[in-house]
Amino acid sequence: MQRLYDFIRRHPTWVDSFWAVFLLGISAVTVAVRGEGGQDPSGTDSEAAVIPVVLLLCLVIALRRRMPEKMLLLAVGVGLVQLTLNVATTPANFAFLVIVYTVAATGARWASWLALGAGLCAAPLAQLRWPERDASALGNIALMIFLAVPFALAWVLGDSIRTRRAYYEQLEERATRLEKEREAQAKVAVAAERARIARELHDVVAHNVSVMVVQADGAAYVLDAAPDQAKKALETISSTGRQALAEMRRLLGVLRTGEHQESGEYVPQPDVEQIDDLIQQCRTSGLPVDFKVEGTPRPLPSGVELTAYRIVQEALTNTRKHGGPNAGASVRLVYFDDGLGLLVEDDGKGAPHELYEEGGADGRGHGLIGMRERVGMVGGTLDAGPRPGGGFRISALLPLKPAH
Repeated sequence: MQRLYDFIRRHPTWVDSFWAVFLLGISAVTVAVRGEGGQDPSGTDSEAAVIPVVLLLCLVIALRRRMPEKMLLLAVGVGLVQLTLNVATTPANFAFLVIVYTVAATGARWASWLALGAGLCAAPLAQLRWPERDASALGNIALMIFLAVPFALAWVLGDSIRTRRAYYEQLEERATRLEKEREAQAKVAVAAERARIARELHDVVAHNVSVMVVQADGAAYVLDAAPDQAKKALETISSTGRQALAEMRRLLGVLRTGEHQESGEYVPQPDVEQIDDLIQQCRTSGLPVDFKVEGTPRPLPSGVELTAYRIVQEALTNTRKHGGPNAGASVRLVYFDDGLGLLVEDDGKGAPHELYEEGGADGRGHGLIGMRERVGMVGGTLDAGPRPGGGFRISALLPLKPAH
């Protein structure tokens, strides 16, 4: 049964042609019966006039869904010929009802209104052309109205089918659009998450590895002359490496199911309070840092605190990389009523201009790009560049209200 239904849906013209042949057969039988019983009082049964009319009306049935507008015009023309030549009606005239329904359901809008008008006029014109001889004038009027009702119902049914199809098409279009929007949002979310993880990895690896490199160089330099200092440097390398591993494990936990995060296995996100530990770590690694806090410290949104920590971390990492051996740095944290201000300066030789003007070449300069991305995510502003008196300067303003 399902195969038959699928076949009917794929070949509508074949189905219509079958019904056209069926209607042709009934009409032929009707004309033959009339011929044996004498001329019908409601028109002529001349084969020269009836056969073309029946064939054309059956053609209307066969091609109604392929060419609805053209078949409507053909049916109207055949109807006018029947009225003009006084051709007797046959079962093939049922094609008028069918084409009215088809055009109302699938045809152009002008054709739909034409079908309605032609259908409502067909019954009165036919009744006027072939009135019932035994009926009174009032009876002919009643019969005229009664015969017009099927045409009106056919048009209403077809128009309701058109409306329902249009509604379903809108629903499908909306569902398709929503699906595309969800896919686009999912891609954006994945890209944002990848960028976030990339920033975290860069900040963790760049900062801790730079500390380890500085300590390793220092330990190698004083290994023979000052073993105690070399031992202390190695201890710093060990603790820094463990810290880097802990943060790497936390980031890897984000990429997994997240079930271990609930158990507290991974360390929480760094915040403003841990900036002091970061400063101490930098001082231990040999970078003198002057750290001051202005204003009244208070709890801040987690996104703002993480951004502030990562900016200070990346700025001090850049100082160690590009400032030179005798560089020093200063960090200012300012609590405003509506935001948090950051100012990180150093007196070193500064980074090459291509790292902060063009985003870096050959994979360099991603630290400042990450800073701008982080600040932009919380709706803040960032200014980075060389100081007039030498060195490098990074200032940021992080609002407490989230960006919209």
